[in-house]
Amino acid sequence: QVQLVESGGGLVQAGDSLRLSCAASGRTFGIYDMGWFRQAPGKEREFVAAISWNAKDAEYKDAVKGRFTISRDNAKDTGSLQMNSLKPEDTAVYYCAARIATSSSISARPHDYGYWGKGTQVTVSS
Repeated sequence: QVQLVESGGGLVQAGDSLRLSCAASGRTFGIYDMGWFRQAPGKEREFVAAISWNAKDAEYKDAVKGRFTISRDNAKDTGSLQMNSLKPEDTAVYYCAARIATSSSISARPHDYGYWGKGTQVTVSS
């Protein structure tokens, strides 16, 4: 199985940028689709972005399209989420997740992902 560790969160002002990283260990990262999810206080965990195992496909939550970019480097067993033009509503704990790639399209559903990191806090002040 794969272990995931997120980093890069912090406190920023609206309009600033952050880059989250996800370090994978334990198994070859390249067999997993990767997703980023977030959870704000009092809200359910929600999909942010996902990328296929070979980085050929990516999906985004509508609210982050054009501002966030998901990427991965299988040679380094890492994934990233570049977040630009951050807004206060982006404030949440951000989680990296992985699921063994299948022939199906990448998923935006949290329960499809079997491996999760512990999360990193992102706080955007207005």
